[in-house]
Amino acid sequence: MLDIFKKWFLRKRPSQKIIGMLDTLKKATPVALAAIQEEMRVRKTNEVFLIFSEGSQFDHLVYQRAAKRGVYCLVADPAKVTAEDVLKVNPKGIVITGGPASVHSEPPPFNRAIFDLGIPVLGICLGGQMIAQHVGVTVKRGRPEYSVHNMQVLSSSVFFRSCPKTMKVMQSHGDEIENDPRLELLGSTGEGRVSAFRSIEKPYLYGVQFHPEVTETLNGDMLFENFFFGICGAQDRFPAEKIAKKKIAELKAKLKEGKKVTIGLSGGADSSTVVHLLKEAVDGGPHRIQGVYIKGIDRPDDEAFVLKYFANQPWLDLVIVDATEQFLKVLAWPEMKHFKKIRRAIRRLLGMGPPVTMRAKRLAMRVVYKAILEEQARAYGSDFIAQGTLYTDISESGGGHESGARKAVIKIHHNTFLGFYLPELTPLDDCVKDGGRDIGREIGVPEELLLRHPFPGVGLIVRIEGEITREKLAMARQLDGIYIEELRRANLYHLVWQAGVVVTISEHTVTKGDDAGMGVVVVYWAVWSVNGFTAQAVDVPYEFHQTIQRRFGNEVRGIGATACRTSNKPYTTIEWG
Repeated sequence: MLDIFKKWFLRKRPSQKIIGMLDTLKKATPVALAAIQEEMRVRKTNEVFLIFSEGSQFDHLVYQRAAKRGVYCLVADPAKVTAEDVLKVNPKGIVITGGPASVHSEPPPFNRAIFDLGIPVLGICLGGQMIAQHVGVTVKRGRPEYSVHNMQVLSSSVFFRSCPKTMKVMQSHGDEIENDPRLELLGSTGEGRVSAFRSIEKPYLYGVQFHPEVTETLNGDMLFENFFFGICGAQDRFPAEKIAKKKIAELKAKLKEGKKVTIGLSGGADSSTVVHLLKEAVDGGPHRIQGVYIKGIDRPDDEAFVLKYFANQPWLDLVIVDATEQFLKVLAWPEMKHFKKIRRAIRRLLGMGPPVTMRAKRLAMRVVYKAILEEQARAYGSDFIAQGTLYTDISESGGGHESGARKAVIKIHHNTFLGFYLPELTPLDDCVKDGGRDIGREIGVPEELLLRHPFPGVGLIVRIEGEITREKLAMARQLDGIYIEELRRANLYHLVWQAGVVVTISEHTVTKGDDAGMGVVVVYWAVWSVNGFTAQAVDVPYEFHQTIQRRFGNEVRGIGATACRTSNKPYTTIEWG
């Protein structure tokens, strides 16, 4: 087993190519400029915008907001693109995204001379702080603002045209911009706090402390509309393509001449959409698509959904692999409890000890997942391996647009940077959850599959704290079954985007009958979201809470107490780990 981990963790990790996404501008070379001109010719436009990606987890949402408005945007690398490059490209406007850096403790990469070119700029969160600092305003470590806030619009600026005077905005920042006479204050969350502004000296520079690209900012689309067409004066709108048809055509070109593909199939919205795209790409022909469903860390009803919709389909060869023992072997490692030298070696390899942290367990799970998909692909004679990978997965794993800016790794997803021995097909890797579902609807994926709650590819292991054991897996699966059953019974399932139960390592005293003892604490949660980048806790009725705690305590052996998590994303992530 140690050899497996050496081979996996010490190998050189391959880069994740974002198929179908625009290349990042790194230098305005003749080749790059020619490519931009060709893209504008195809779009029948003379206008281009630049998006400088500073490493925000939401940067692709900015790109999608622009695409929804029909404008042509190109992602630019802030570590390499200079003011001279920008002048050569001659954009109508510039957007600078947020990011994990700080202007005073970790200055983000960016050629500040770009701010002096007279080109309209919209700085979002970190981008806004960069603008404020450039015009001489103090940006300091202040009172953090996370989650949704009410912002008062204080100006009739074109930026807020057709927006209400009070707006709900999503904020996620620890630094704050001082209120300063060099800024025209356009919006505030109270006490004079700067939420939106324009530079007095350079009135083409706009900044916001909130994130207009996320769905929780209710008027975000209008703000981008006002910036692109009101402030920047854009005139052209590129008509929206039938995205599904484009993706099918791209897959068809790769799967020509009878080539085969193996896909990891979970029965969720993403992999279900991809397998239907593949079906269209091979015209429904038999023995060209292999679906692999992996059991062991799945939900109670996952296999039933896969069998209902994908078994006995003439266009799909379905394989079900029970990997319970493989998962337990790499996650529980019971044989290592008495081998200190091996345990120390594993601790050195992982850099964090045996797989009891969520990150370590995510990494260990990937070893089994990758091996099974590759084994099945070899047996099937596949030419490609396909996955339902979303841009959200890549972004949270630290990937995305190539950029010299630092990007935080929130969590390593099971389906990213795996380095399969076969070429990989990930047609949804430029989509977030709602965009992928829209594609699914367009090609006829059953609505019941599209509306299933998302479930992490790493399964129940991130809903169990500490070591994974057979008993904990059974407990987590039983808890999930009860919770989802009660959400459906209370007609709450479709009012909730995702829900789950976590088996913690905390214990609580219990009294049952005339006896006493200790039992584990479990935490359940439910959130509403659109694309997974942000989420809000769902306020379920009190009676529902009572039903859940009663059923958990009465039906699941070993429960000591039940709690409900009510925090939002940000600052909490949706899954426990």
